[in-house]
Parts: sequence; structure tokens; C-alpha cells
Amino acid sequence: MNALRFAPALIFMAGMAAAQAPAISQPDHAQPTAPPAIKSFDPSALDLTVDPCTNFYQYACGNWIKNNPVPSDQVRWARSFSLLRERNRYLLWQELDAAAKDPKTPLQKQYGDYFAACMDTATVDKKGIEPIEPSWAEIADLKDVKDIPALLSELEDQGTPDGFFEFGVEQDAKDSSQQIAGLYQGGLSLPDRDYYIVDNAHFAKIRSEYIEHVNKMFTLAGDSPDQAGKEAASVMAIETAMAKASLSRTDLRDPEKRYHIYTVVDLQKLTPDFDWNTYFHSIGIGHFDTLNVATPDFFKSLNGLLVSEPLDAWKSYLRWHVLHGQASDLSKPFFDENFDFFSRTLAGQQEPQPRWKQCSSMTDEALGEAVGQDWVKQNFPPAAKESMDKLVATLEKALGDDIKDLPWMTDTTKKAAEEKLAMIRNKIGYPEKWRDYSSVKVSRTDLIGNAHQSTVYERNYNYAKLGKPVDEKEWDMTPPTVNAYYDPSFNDINFPAGILQPPFFDFKVDPAVNFGGIGVVIGHEMTHGFDDEGSQYDGKGDLREWQTPADRKAFTERTECVANEYSGFEAAPAHGDTPAQHLNGHLTLGENTADNGGLRLAYMALLDTLADEGKSIDEKIDGFTEAQRYFIGFAQVWCQNQTEQAARQAALVDPHSPGEWRVNGTVQNFDEFGKAFGCKKGQPMYPVNSCRVW
Repeated sequence: MNALRFAPALIFMAGMAAAQAPAISQPDHAQPTAPPAIKSFDPSALDLTVDPCTNFYQYACGNWIKNNPVPSDQVRWARSFSLLRERNRYLLWQELDAAAKDPKTPLQKQYGDYFAACMDTATVDKKGIEPIEPSWAEIADLKDVKDIPALLSELEDQGTPDGFFEFGVEQDAKDSSQQIAGLYQGGLSLPDRDYYIVDNAHFAKIRSEYIEHVNKMFTLAGDSPDQAGKEAASVMAIETAMAKASLSRTDLRDPEKRYHIYTVVDLQKLTPDFDWNTYFHSIGIGHFDTLNVATPDFFKSLNGLLVSEPLDAWKSYLRWHVLHGQASDLSKPFFDENFDFFSRTLAGQQEPQPRWKQCSSMTDEALGEAVGQDWVKQNFPPAAKESMDKLVATLEKALGDDIKDLPWMTDTTKKAAEEKLAMIRNKIGYPEKWRDYSSVKVSRTDLIGNAHQSTVYERNYNYAKLGKPVDEKEWDMTPPTVNAYYDPSFNDINFPAGILQPPFFDFKVDPAVNFGGIGVVIGHEMTHGFDDEGSQYDGKGDLREWQTPADRKAFTERTECVANEYSGFEAAPAHGDTPAQHLNGHLTLGENTADNGGLRLAYMALLDTLADEGKSIDEKIDGFTEAQRYFIGFAQVWCQNQTEQAARQAALVDPHSPGEWRVNGTVQNFDEFGKAFGCKKGQPMYPVNSCRVW
């Protein structure tokens, strides 16, 4: 229930967005093997039978796609992101395994024990459902719906998931120097509200299978079939009502739609049947008089549900969220059933990942800056950080030049944009100051207990921010993470050490390939500061209009061009009763704008770099010009295969387009691509009319 600020803009959404913990393999103890090196530029991935001017993605990735089907323990397999994640996780496993067997420091003892407890499947299976019985007992003792606020605080104090809503401390969107309380919608188990409310055969089938899954889980926990059926029906009824009251993911991308300052008194008037003073006092957060109620209509509807739904229905709902939220960490029968529905049915994953992979990821998630301290010493030398600093500076200059030359923006707004660009903070590799995890008590024999300790630590860490100065050096990602992000309230770009590795970033290749890889990533994150969402924040990170009305109108016309273009792209085909799944151009608008801007900015930076070195963009290496190598290097970042189920789910929940459209959608909007490959105007990848924002 503890929420931080709204999710920052990422370069890539890792995994699927289903609302459950990662599936952990039971009881596979297969030993890992070192993954192969990843080429930054791979000629063998090309399909030279395809015309690059017709379908550049297939040209750049066709042979890789043909030869690299989705592994049975994955739902999406990407040439750069997946392979680098596998490599980083293997290196992380080596560190964790050594610490579990022979720790050399107190820090290694802590994360080594966490990893060891996760790997101890025998103890997990022996405990069965015992770890959640205390929470279920408290729910069973609930005598009145009006006592739910106090019960929720007790469950949170134990680190137990309980659904309902999300609450935490966040930056004030309109005064980013302040940290305030924030309240958000929540309470759903399926990946998105559409799963509950869209009326077609595909979603109807999933809803039926979900009810069956909930029924099975309650039966495994000891309920009679009749009792389990009634509980499953109650869970579905409450979650469906919550889904109907929830804002869509597209609406939540608009910061104005998720900013509503209420006094605590007015919040109580909005939801008179939920005692907020009891809840806020019981969870141990400091005093506050006002907070951001991001989704007030949701809470108004929640209040109606508290009145209309009987006590037993709420007990079933709470029992379910405790069970569902920890199912992956329980004994094998619960794990298997949870995996079968959420991973196999919803996402198309055929088998769980090996235990070592998921335990490595789980330990990184819980104690990331403890683990990361040792990981970066081995895998991110100072020279890499220095080189990255230079690359970022080159991209900043390119964005500055781009702003100056924009044909649709007036000088007044250009000045404001330049001021914002100058204020962007760059965070590279890892935090300057590491977090202190000494209060997290870890046992080698208690997986769920350790997870609860971590959850309570994160909650208290977040609550302690209330009313305190913002820590501008704080990170939202751990060092081994293969990702990057821009945070509009911080106005900063963040590049963990995990992504600053080949194939994204390689000292040994020519500039064109590096700029096509990490250069586009840098440009992508910078552009997020000026996409449809980021452009609503100023250089201080405050939600404030800084464009003139005429410029905002011109900007919106250009972003609508991008939104309409991507809404025409197909994510999954139609078959039988299942309709085709198209992208939501407004859900993906920020990422698509950033992709298009990043490709243009990195190309501009490449031209500057080659000019400084006395080289030409037309010089050839291994038969390809530097311009062609740039675009191929960029495209090969996004080579991927994906299960159809995962593709459908991603189209609903992921603000990123799939690899095919991250490539083809961007190059067809950039004339320099058509020129590099000698395309003719009017060909698919070199259209007469294209979209451009930045």
C-alpha cells in the first residue's frame, strides 16, 4: 500500500506489469552458466533479403528473430535488454552465492543470508501456508467494516500486502521542494482495469479463468469448495467495482488529472465510512493537514463499496490479497497455481525461471544498494563513468541546438526550454551515498519474514521523508539494473551501471554504434523532459506551464500526429474470437516522442563527434557507412521476440511500444534514415509526410 511518487519515464519496462511478485522457481536448483558476450553490432542478425526502405526492423533484426525464439522461462526475449540482464544477473549471482557461502563483511552476511533463505526451498515447502496465518487470523477477527482502517495498519506493520489503495510520501507536483502525503487508487489483482470491464470474448474468458484461479487458491489454503467459490465471487465483485472506479492508465499519464490537494478533513467528508485519522495515526507517519488525493472519484466509489458490500465479502477480499501478494513465496502448490494463471495463462510463459535467477533478482530488489556497492566495484570502472559524462555533455549540446532550430517554437518558449535543459541533473552509474540497511533483520530460514522486513523498511524509509528536504541524489533503480529513467519532479536523468555495458556502451566500437546504442538512450531520457508529460514541468521540477498558448497548441498538434501514427500499429493479430490488439498511441505517446527525439539528438551528436575527429558520416566500416551503422546499431537494440499473450498484455499496460515499432516508427519519421539507405520518397520507411516534435 506504500506508494512513492508516480513512476518516472523509463527506457524500457522490464517484464510484464501483472500485480504480483515475480514467480520464483520451485524447486529447481540448476547451476547457472556464464552467458556469451553480446556484440554491439551484429552483421549476422541482418536479413539482407529484406529492403531496409520497406521494413527496416526486419532488415536489421530478421535473422536474429528467426534464430532466437522466446525461451520457455521468458515471455519476451530481446537481443540487448534480455541478454544483458542475463549477464548482469549471472554476475550478481556470483556475488550473492559467494556471500551466502562465505561472507567477508557484515553487508555480505546480510545479503548473503537473504539470498540463502530464498534458495532454501525445502524450508519454504515445509512451512506451507504458515507464514500468512497470523495475517489471516487478524482478518478473521474483524468484527465491523468500520474497523478496516485499523486492520490495514496492522497488516502493513507486518509487511503484509492488503490491496485497497496506495499511500505514501511524494514530491508536491507544484512545489517539488516539498514532500507531501499522497493517496492513489489500487486494489486490483489483474494487470489492468480493462481486464475487468472490457466486454469481449477474450477478456470474458480471462475473467472466468481468474475466478477459477482464486477458487483454487482458496481451496489449496483449506477452504471447502463451496466456501472457496463464494470467496472468489466476492473478490471478483469488489475488484470489478474498483476497476470501474479507476482512472485509465492513459488518464493517469496527465499530471493535472492526478493532482488534487485535499485537507484531511475534506478527505474524511469524501469517504465518511473510512476513518482516515485512525489509519494515518496507526501506520506511524508524521502529522499532516493536507495531501494529494490523486484519484478522488476512486475513493468516493470505495466509500460506497464499504457501505454496500457485507463484512464477509471484505474479509474474503483481504484474505485474497494477503494470499495473492505472497503466493510466489509460499510452498510449491501455491507457487504452481499462481504461476499457471499469472505467468502461463496471462503472459504465455511456459515454465518458471531457475531459482537462482529469481533469488538474485529478489535480493537485488530488497537490498539493492547493499548488493550494488560490491557489484559496481567489479563491473563499472571509473573510466566508464568519465566516458559517459562526455557522452551526456555531447547529447546536451545536441538538444540545445535542436531547441534553437525548432521551426514551430517561439523565442520566448525556446528560452524557457533552454533554461530547463540547463537545469537537468545527470546521475550516472550509482548513488554518491549508499543507503543504510542495518535495520533490516534477515534470517537464513525465513523467506517471507525477510520480505516483510524489507517491505516495512521501505515503507518507513518513505514515510520519514514527510516534510523533509528533497534528496536530489536519491535513486529509484539499483546499480545492476538494465534500464534508465527521467524523473520530471527531480528534472534528472538516471543511468544505472547495469545499462552502461555492451551492447549499449562499448569502448571498443566506432562512435556510430555507441551513439546508436547508449547515445539514443541518453537522448531518449533527455527528450522525456519535453514530451507531452515532462513538458508540463519546469526546470525546478514543478508542474507549471512554461510554453506560450500558441506554442502549446503547436506542440499538441505535433504530439497528436505521433499518437495517431502509433495507434495504427498492430501489437497482436486477430484470430478466432480474439480481436486484433493495436497500440494505444496516447498511452505510449511519451515513450514514442522520446524515441523519436532520442534518435534525432544522438544522430546530431554523432555528426559533431565525427567532425571533431575529422571523419565523415559516409566513411565505411565493413561495408556500411557510419550513418548506416548508426541506424543498424540503434535497431539491433530492439530486436525481440514475444509471446502473443505478453504482447496483448503489454499493449494495455506498457507505455512503451514493442521493438518493431520503436524501430520502424522512429526511422520513418527521420529523413536522415532514408538518405542513409538511399530510399525513395514515398517508400514505407521514407514517407512524404512524417511526424516530428523535437
